[in-house]
Amino acid sequence: MRKIAIGLAVLALAGLAMVAGVGAAGAATPAGGAIRVFATVGDGINGKIVIAGAIGDYGKTFTMDKNGKGDSNGNFVKITLKKGTFVIDSTELNKKTNAARPSIISNTTCSFAFSGTGPVTLSQGTGAYAGISGTVSITLDFGGVGPVYKSGPKKGRCNMSNTAPLVAQSGYILGKGDVRFG
Repeated sequence: MRKIAIGLAVLALAGLAMVAGVGAAGAATPAGGAIRVFATVGDGINGKIVIAGAIGDYGKTFTMDKNGKGDSNGNFVKITLKKGTFVIDSTELNKKTNAARPSIISNTTCSFAFSGTGPVTLSQGTGAYAGISGTVSITLDFGGVGPVYKSGPKKGRCNMSNTAPLVAQSGYILGKGDVRFG
């Protein structure tokens, strides 16, 4: 289940750059500086994001593999904002969150929660974000409820495996760092 949650986190980060607006190419390049990131975990591939500070913009995230295909366990997130797009490499964050131990886990209610913090790097900007670079420290807080086995010797017990589809999930991504352009 953690792999799904991490993929969802990456997805939410991708939303930072994914809302490429029609007028993005004509947008002015920001000066660079401190940013704060606020994102929600979406459906495993897509999420929503808001960035404040040197980038004041909002949009969507798209979690993908290195080839640009949607992948909830991917290490890259395309952020589409109103003024342009960029890509986040979340490989290090994913390593840390994949290794995170649950802060809460209940085999009675089939629920769990965990948190993890790690760096992501920004690159491949378009529009107002052309030439973007920088590192952002991201914290993912995630909770979920897993399914119960429907049959077999474990019938009625919680299925807490990493591959079990979650019944419900919610995650929040917060980050802060610095960006540069050019």
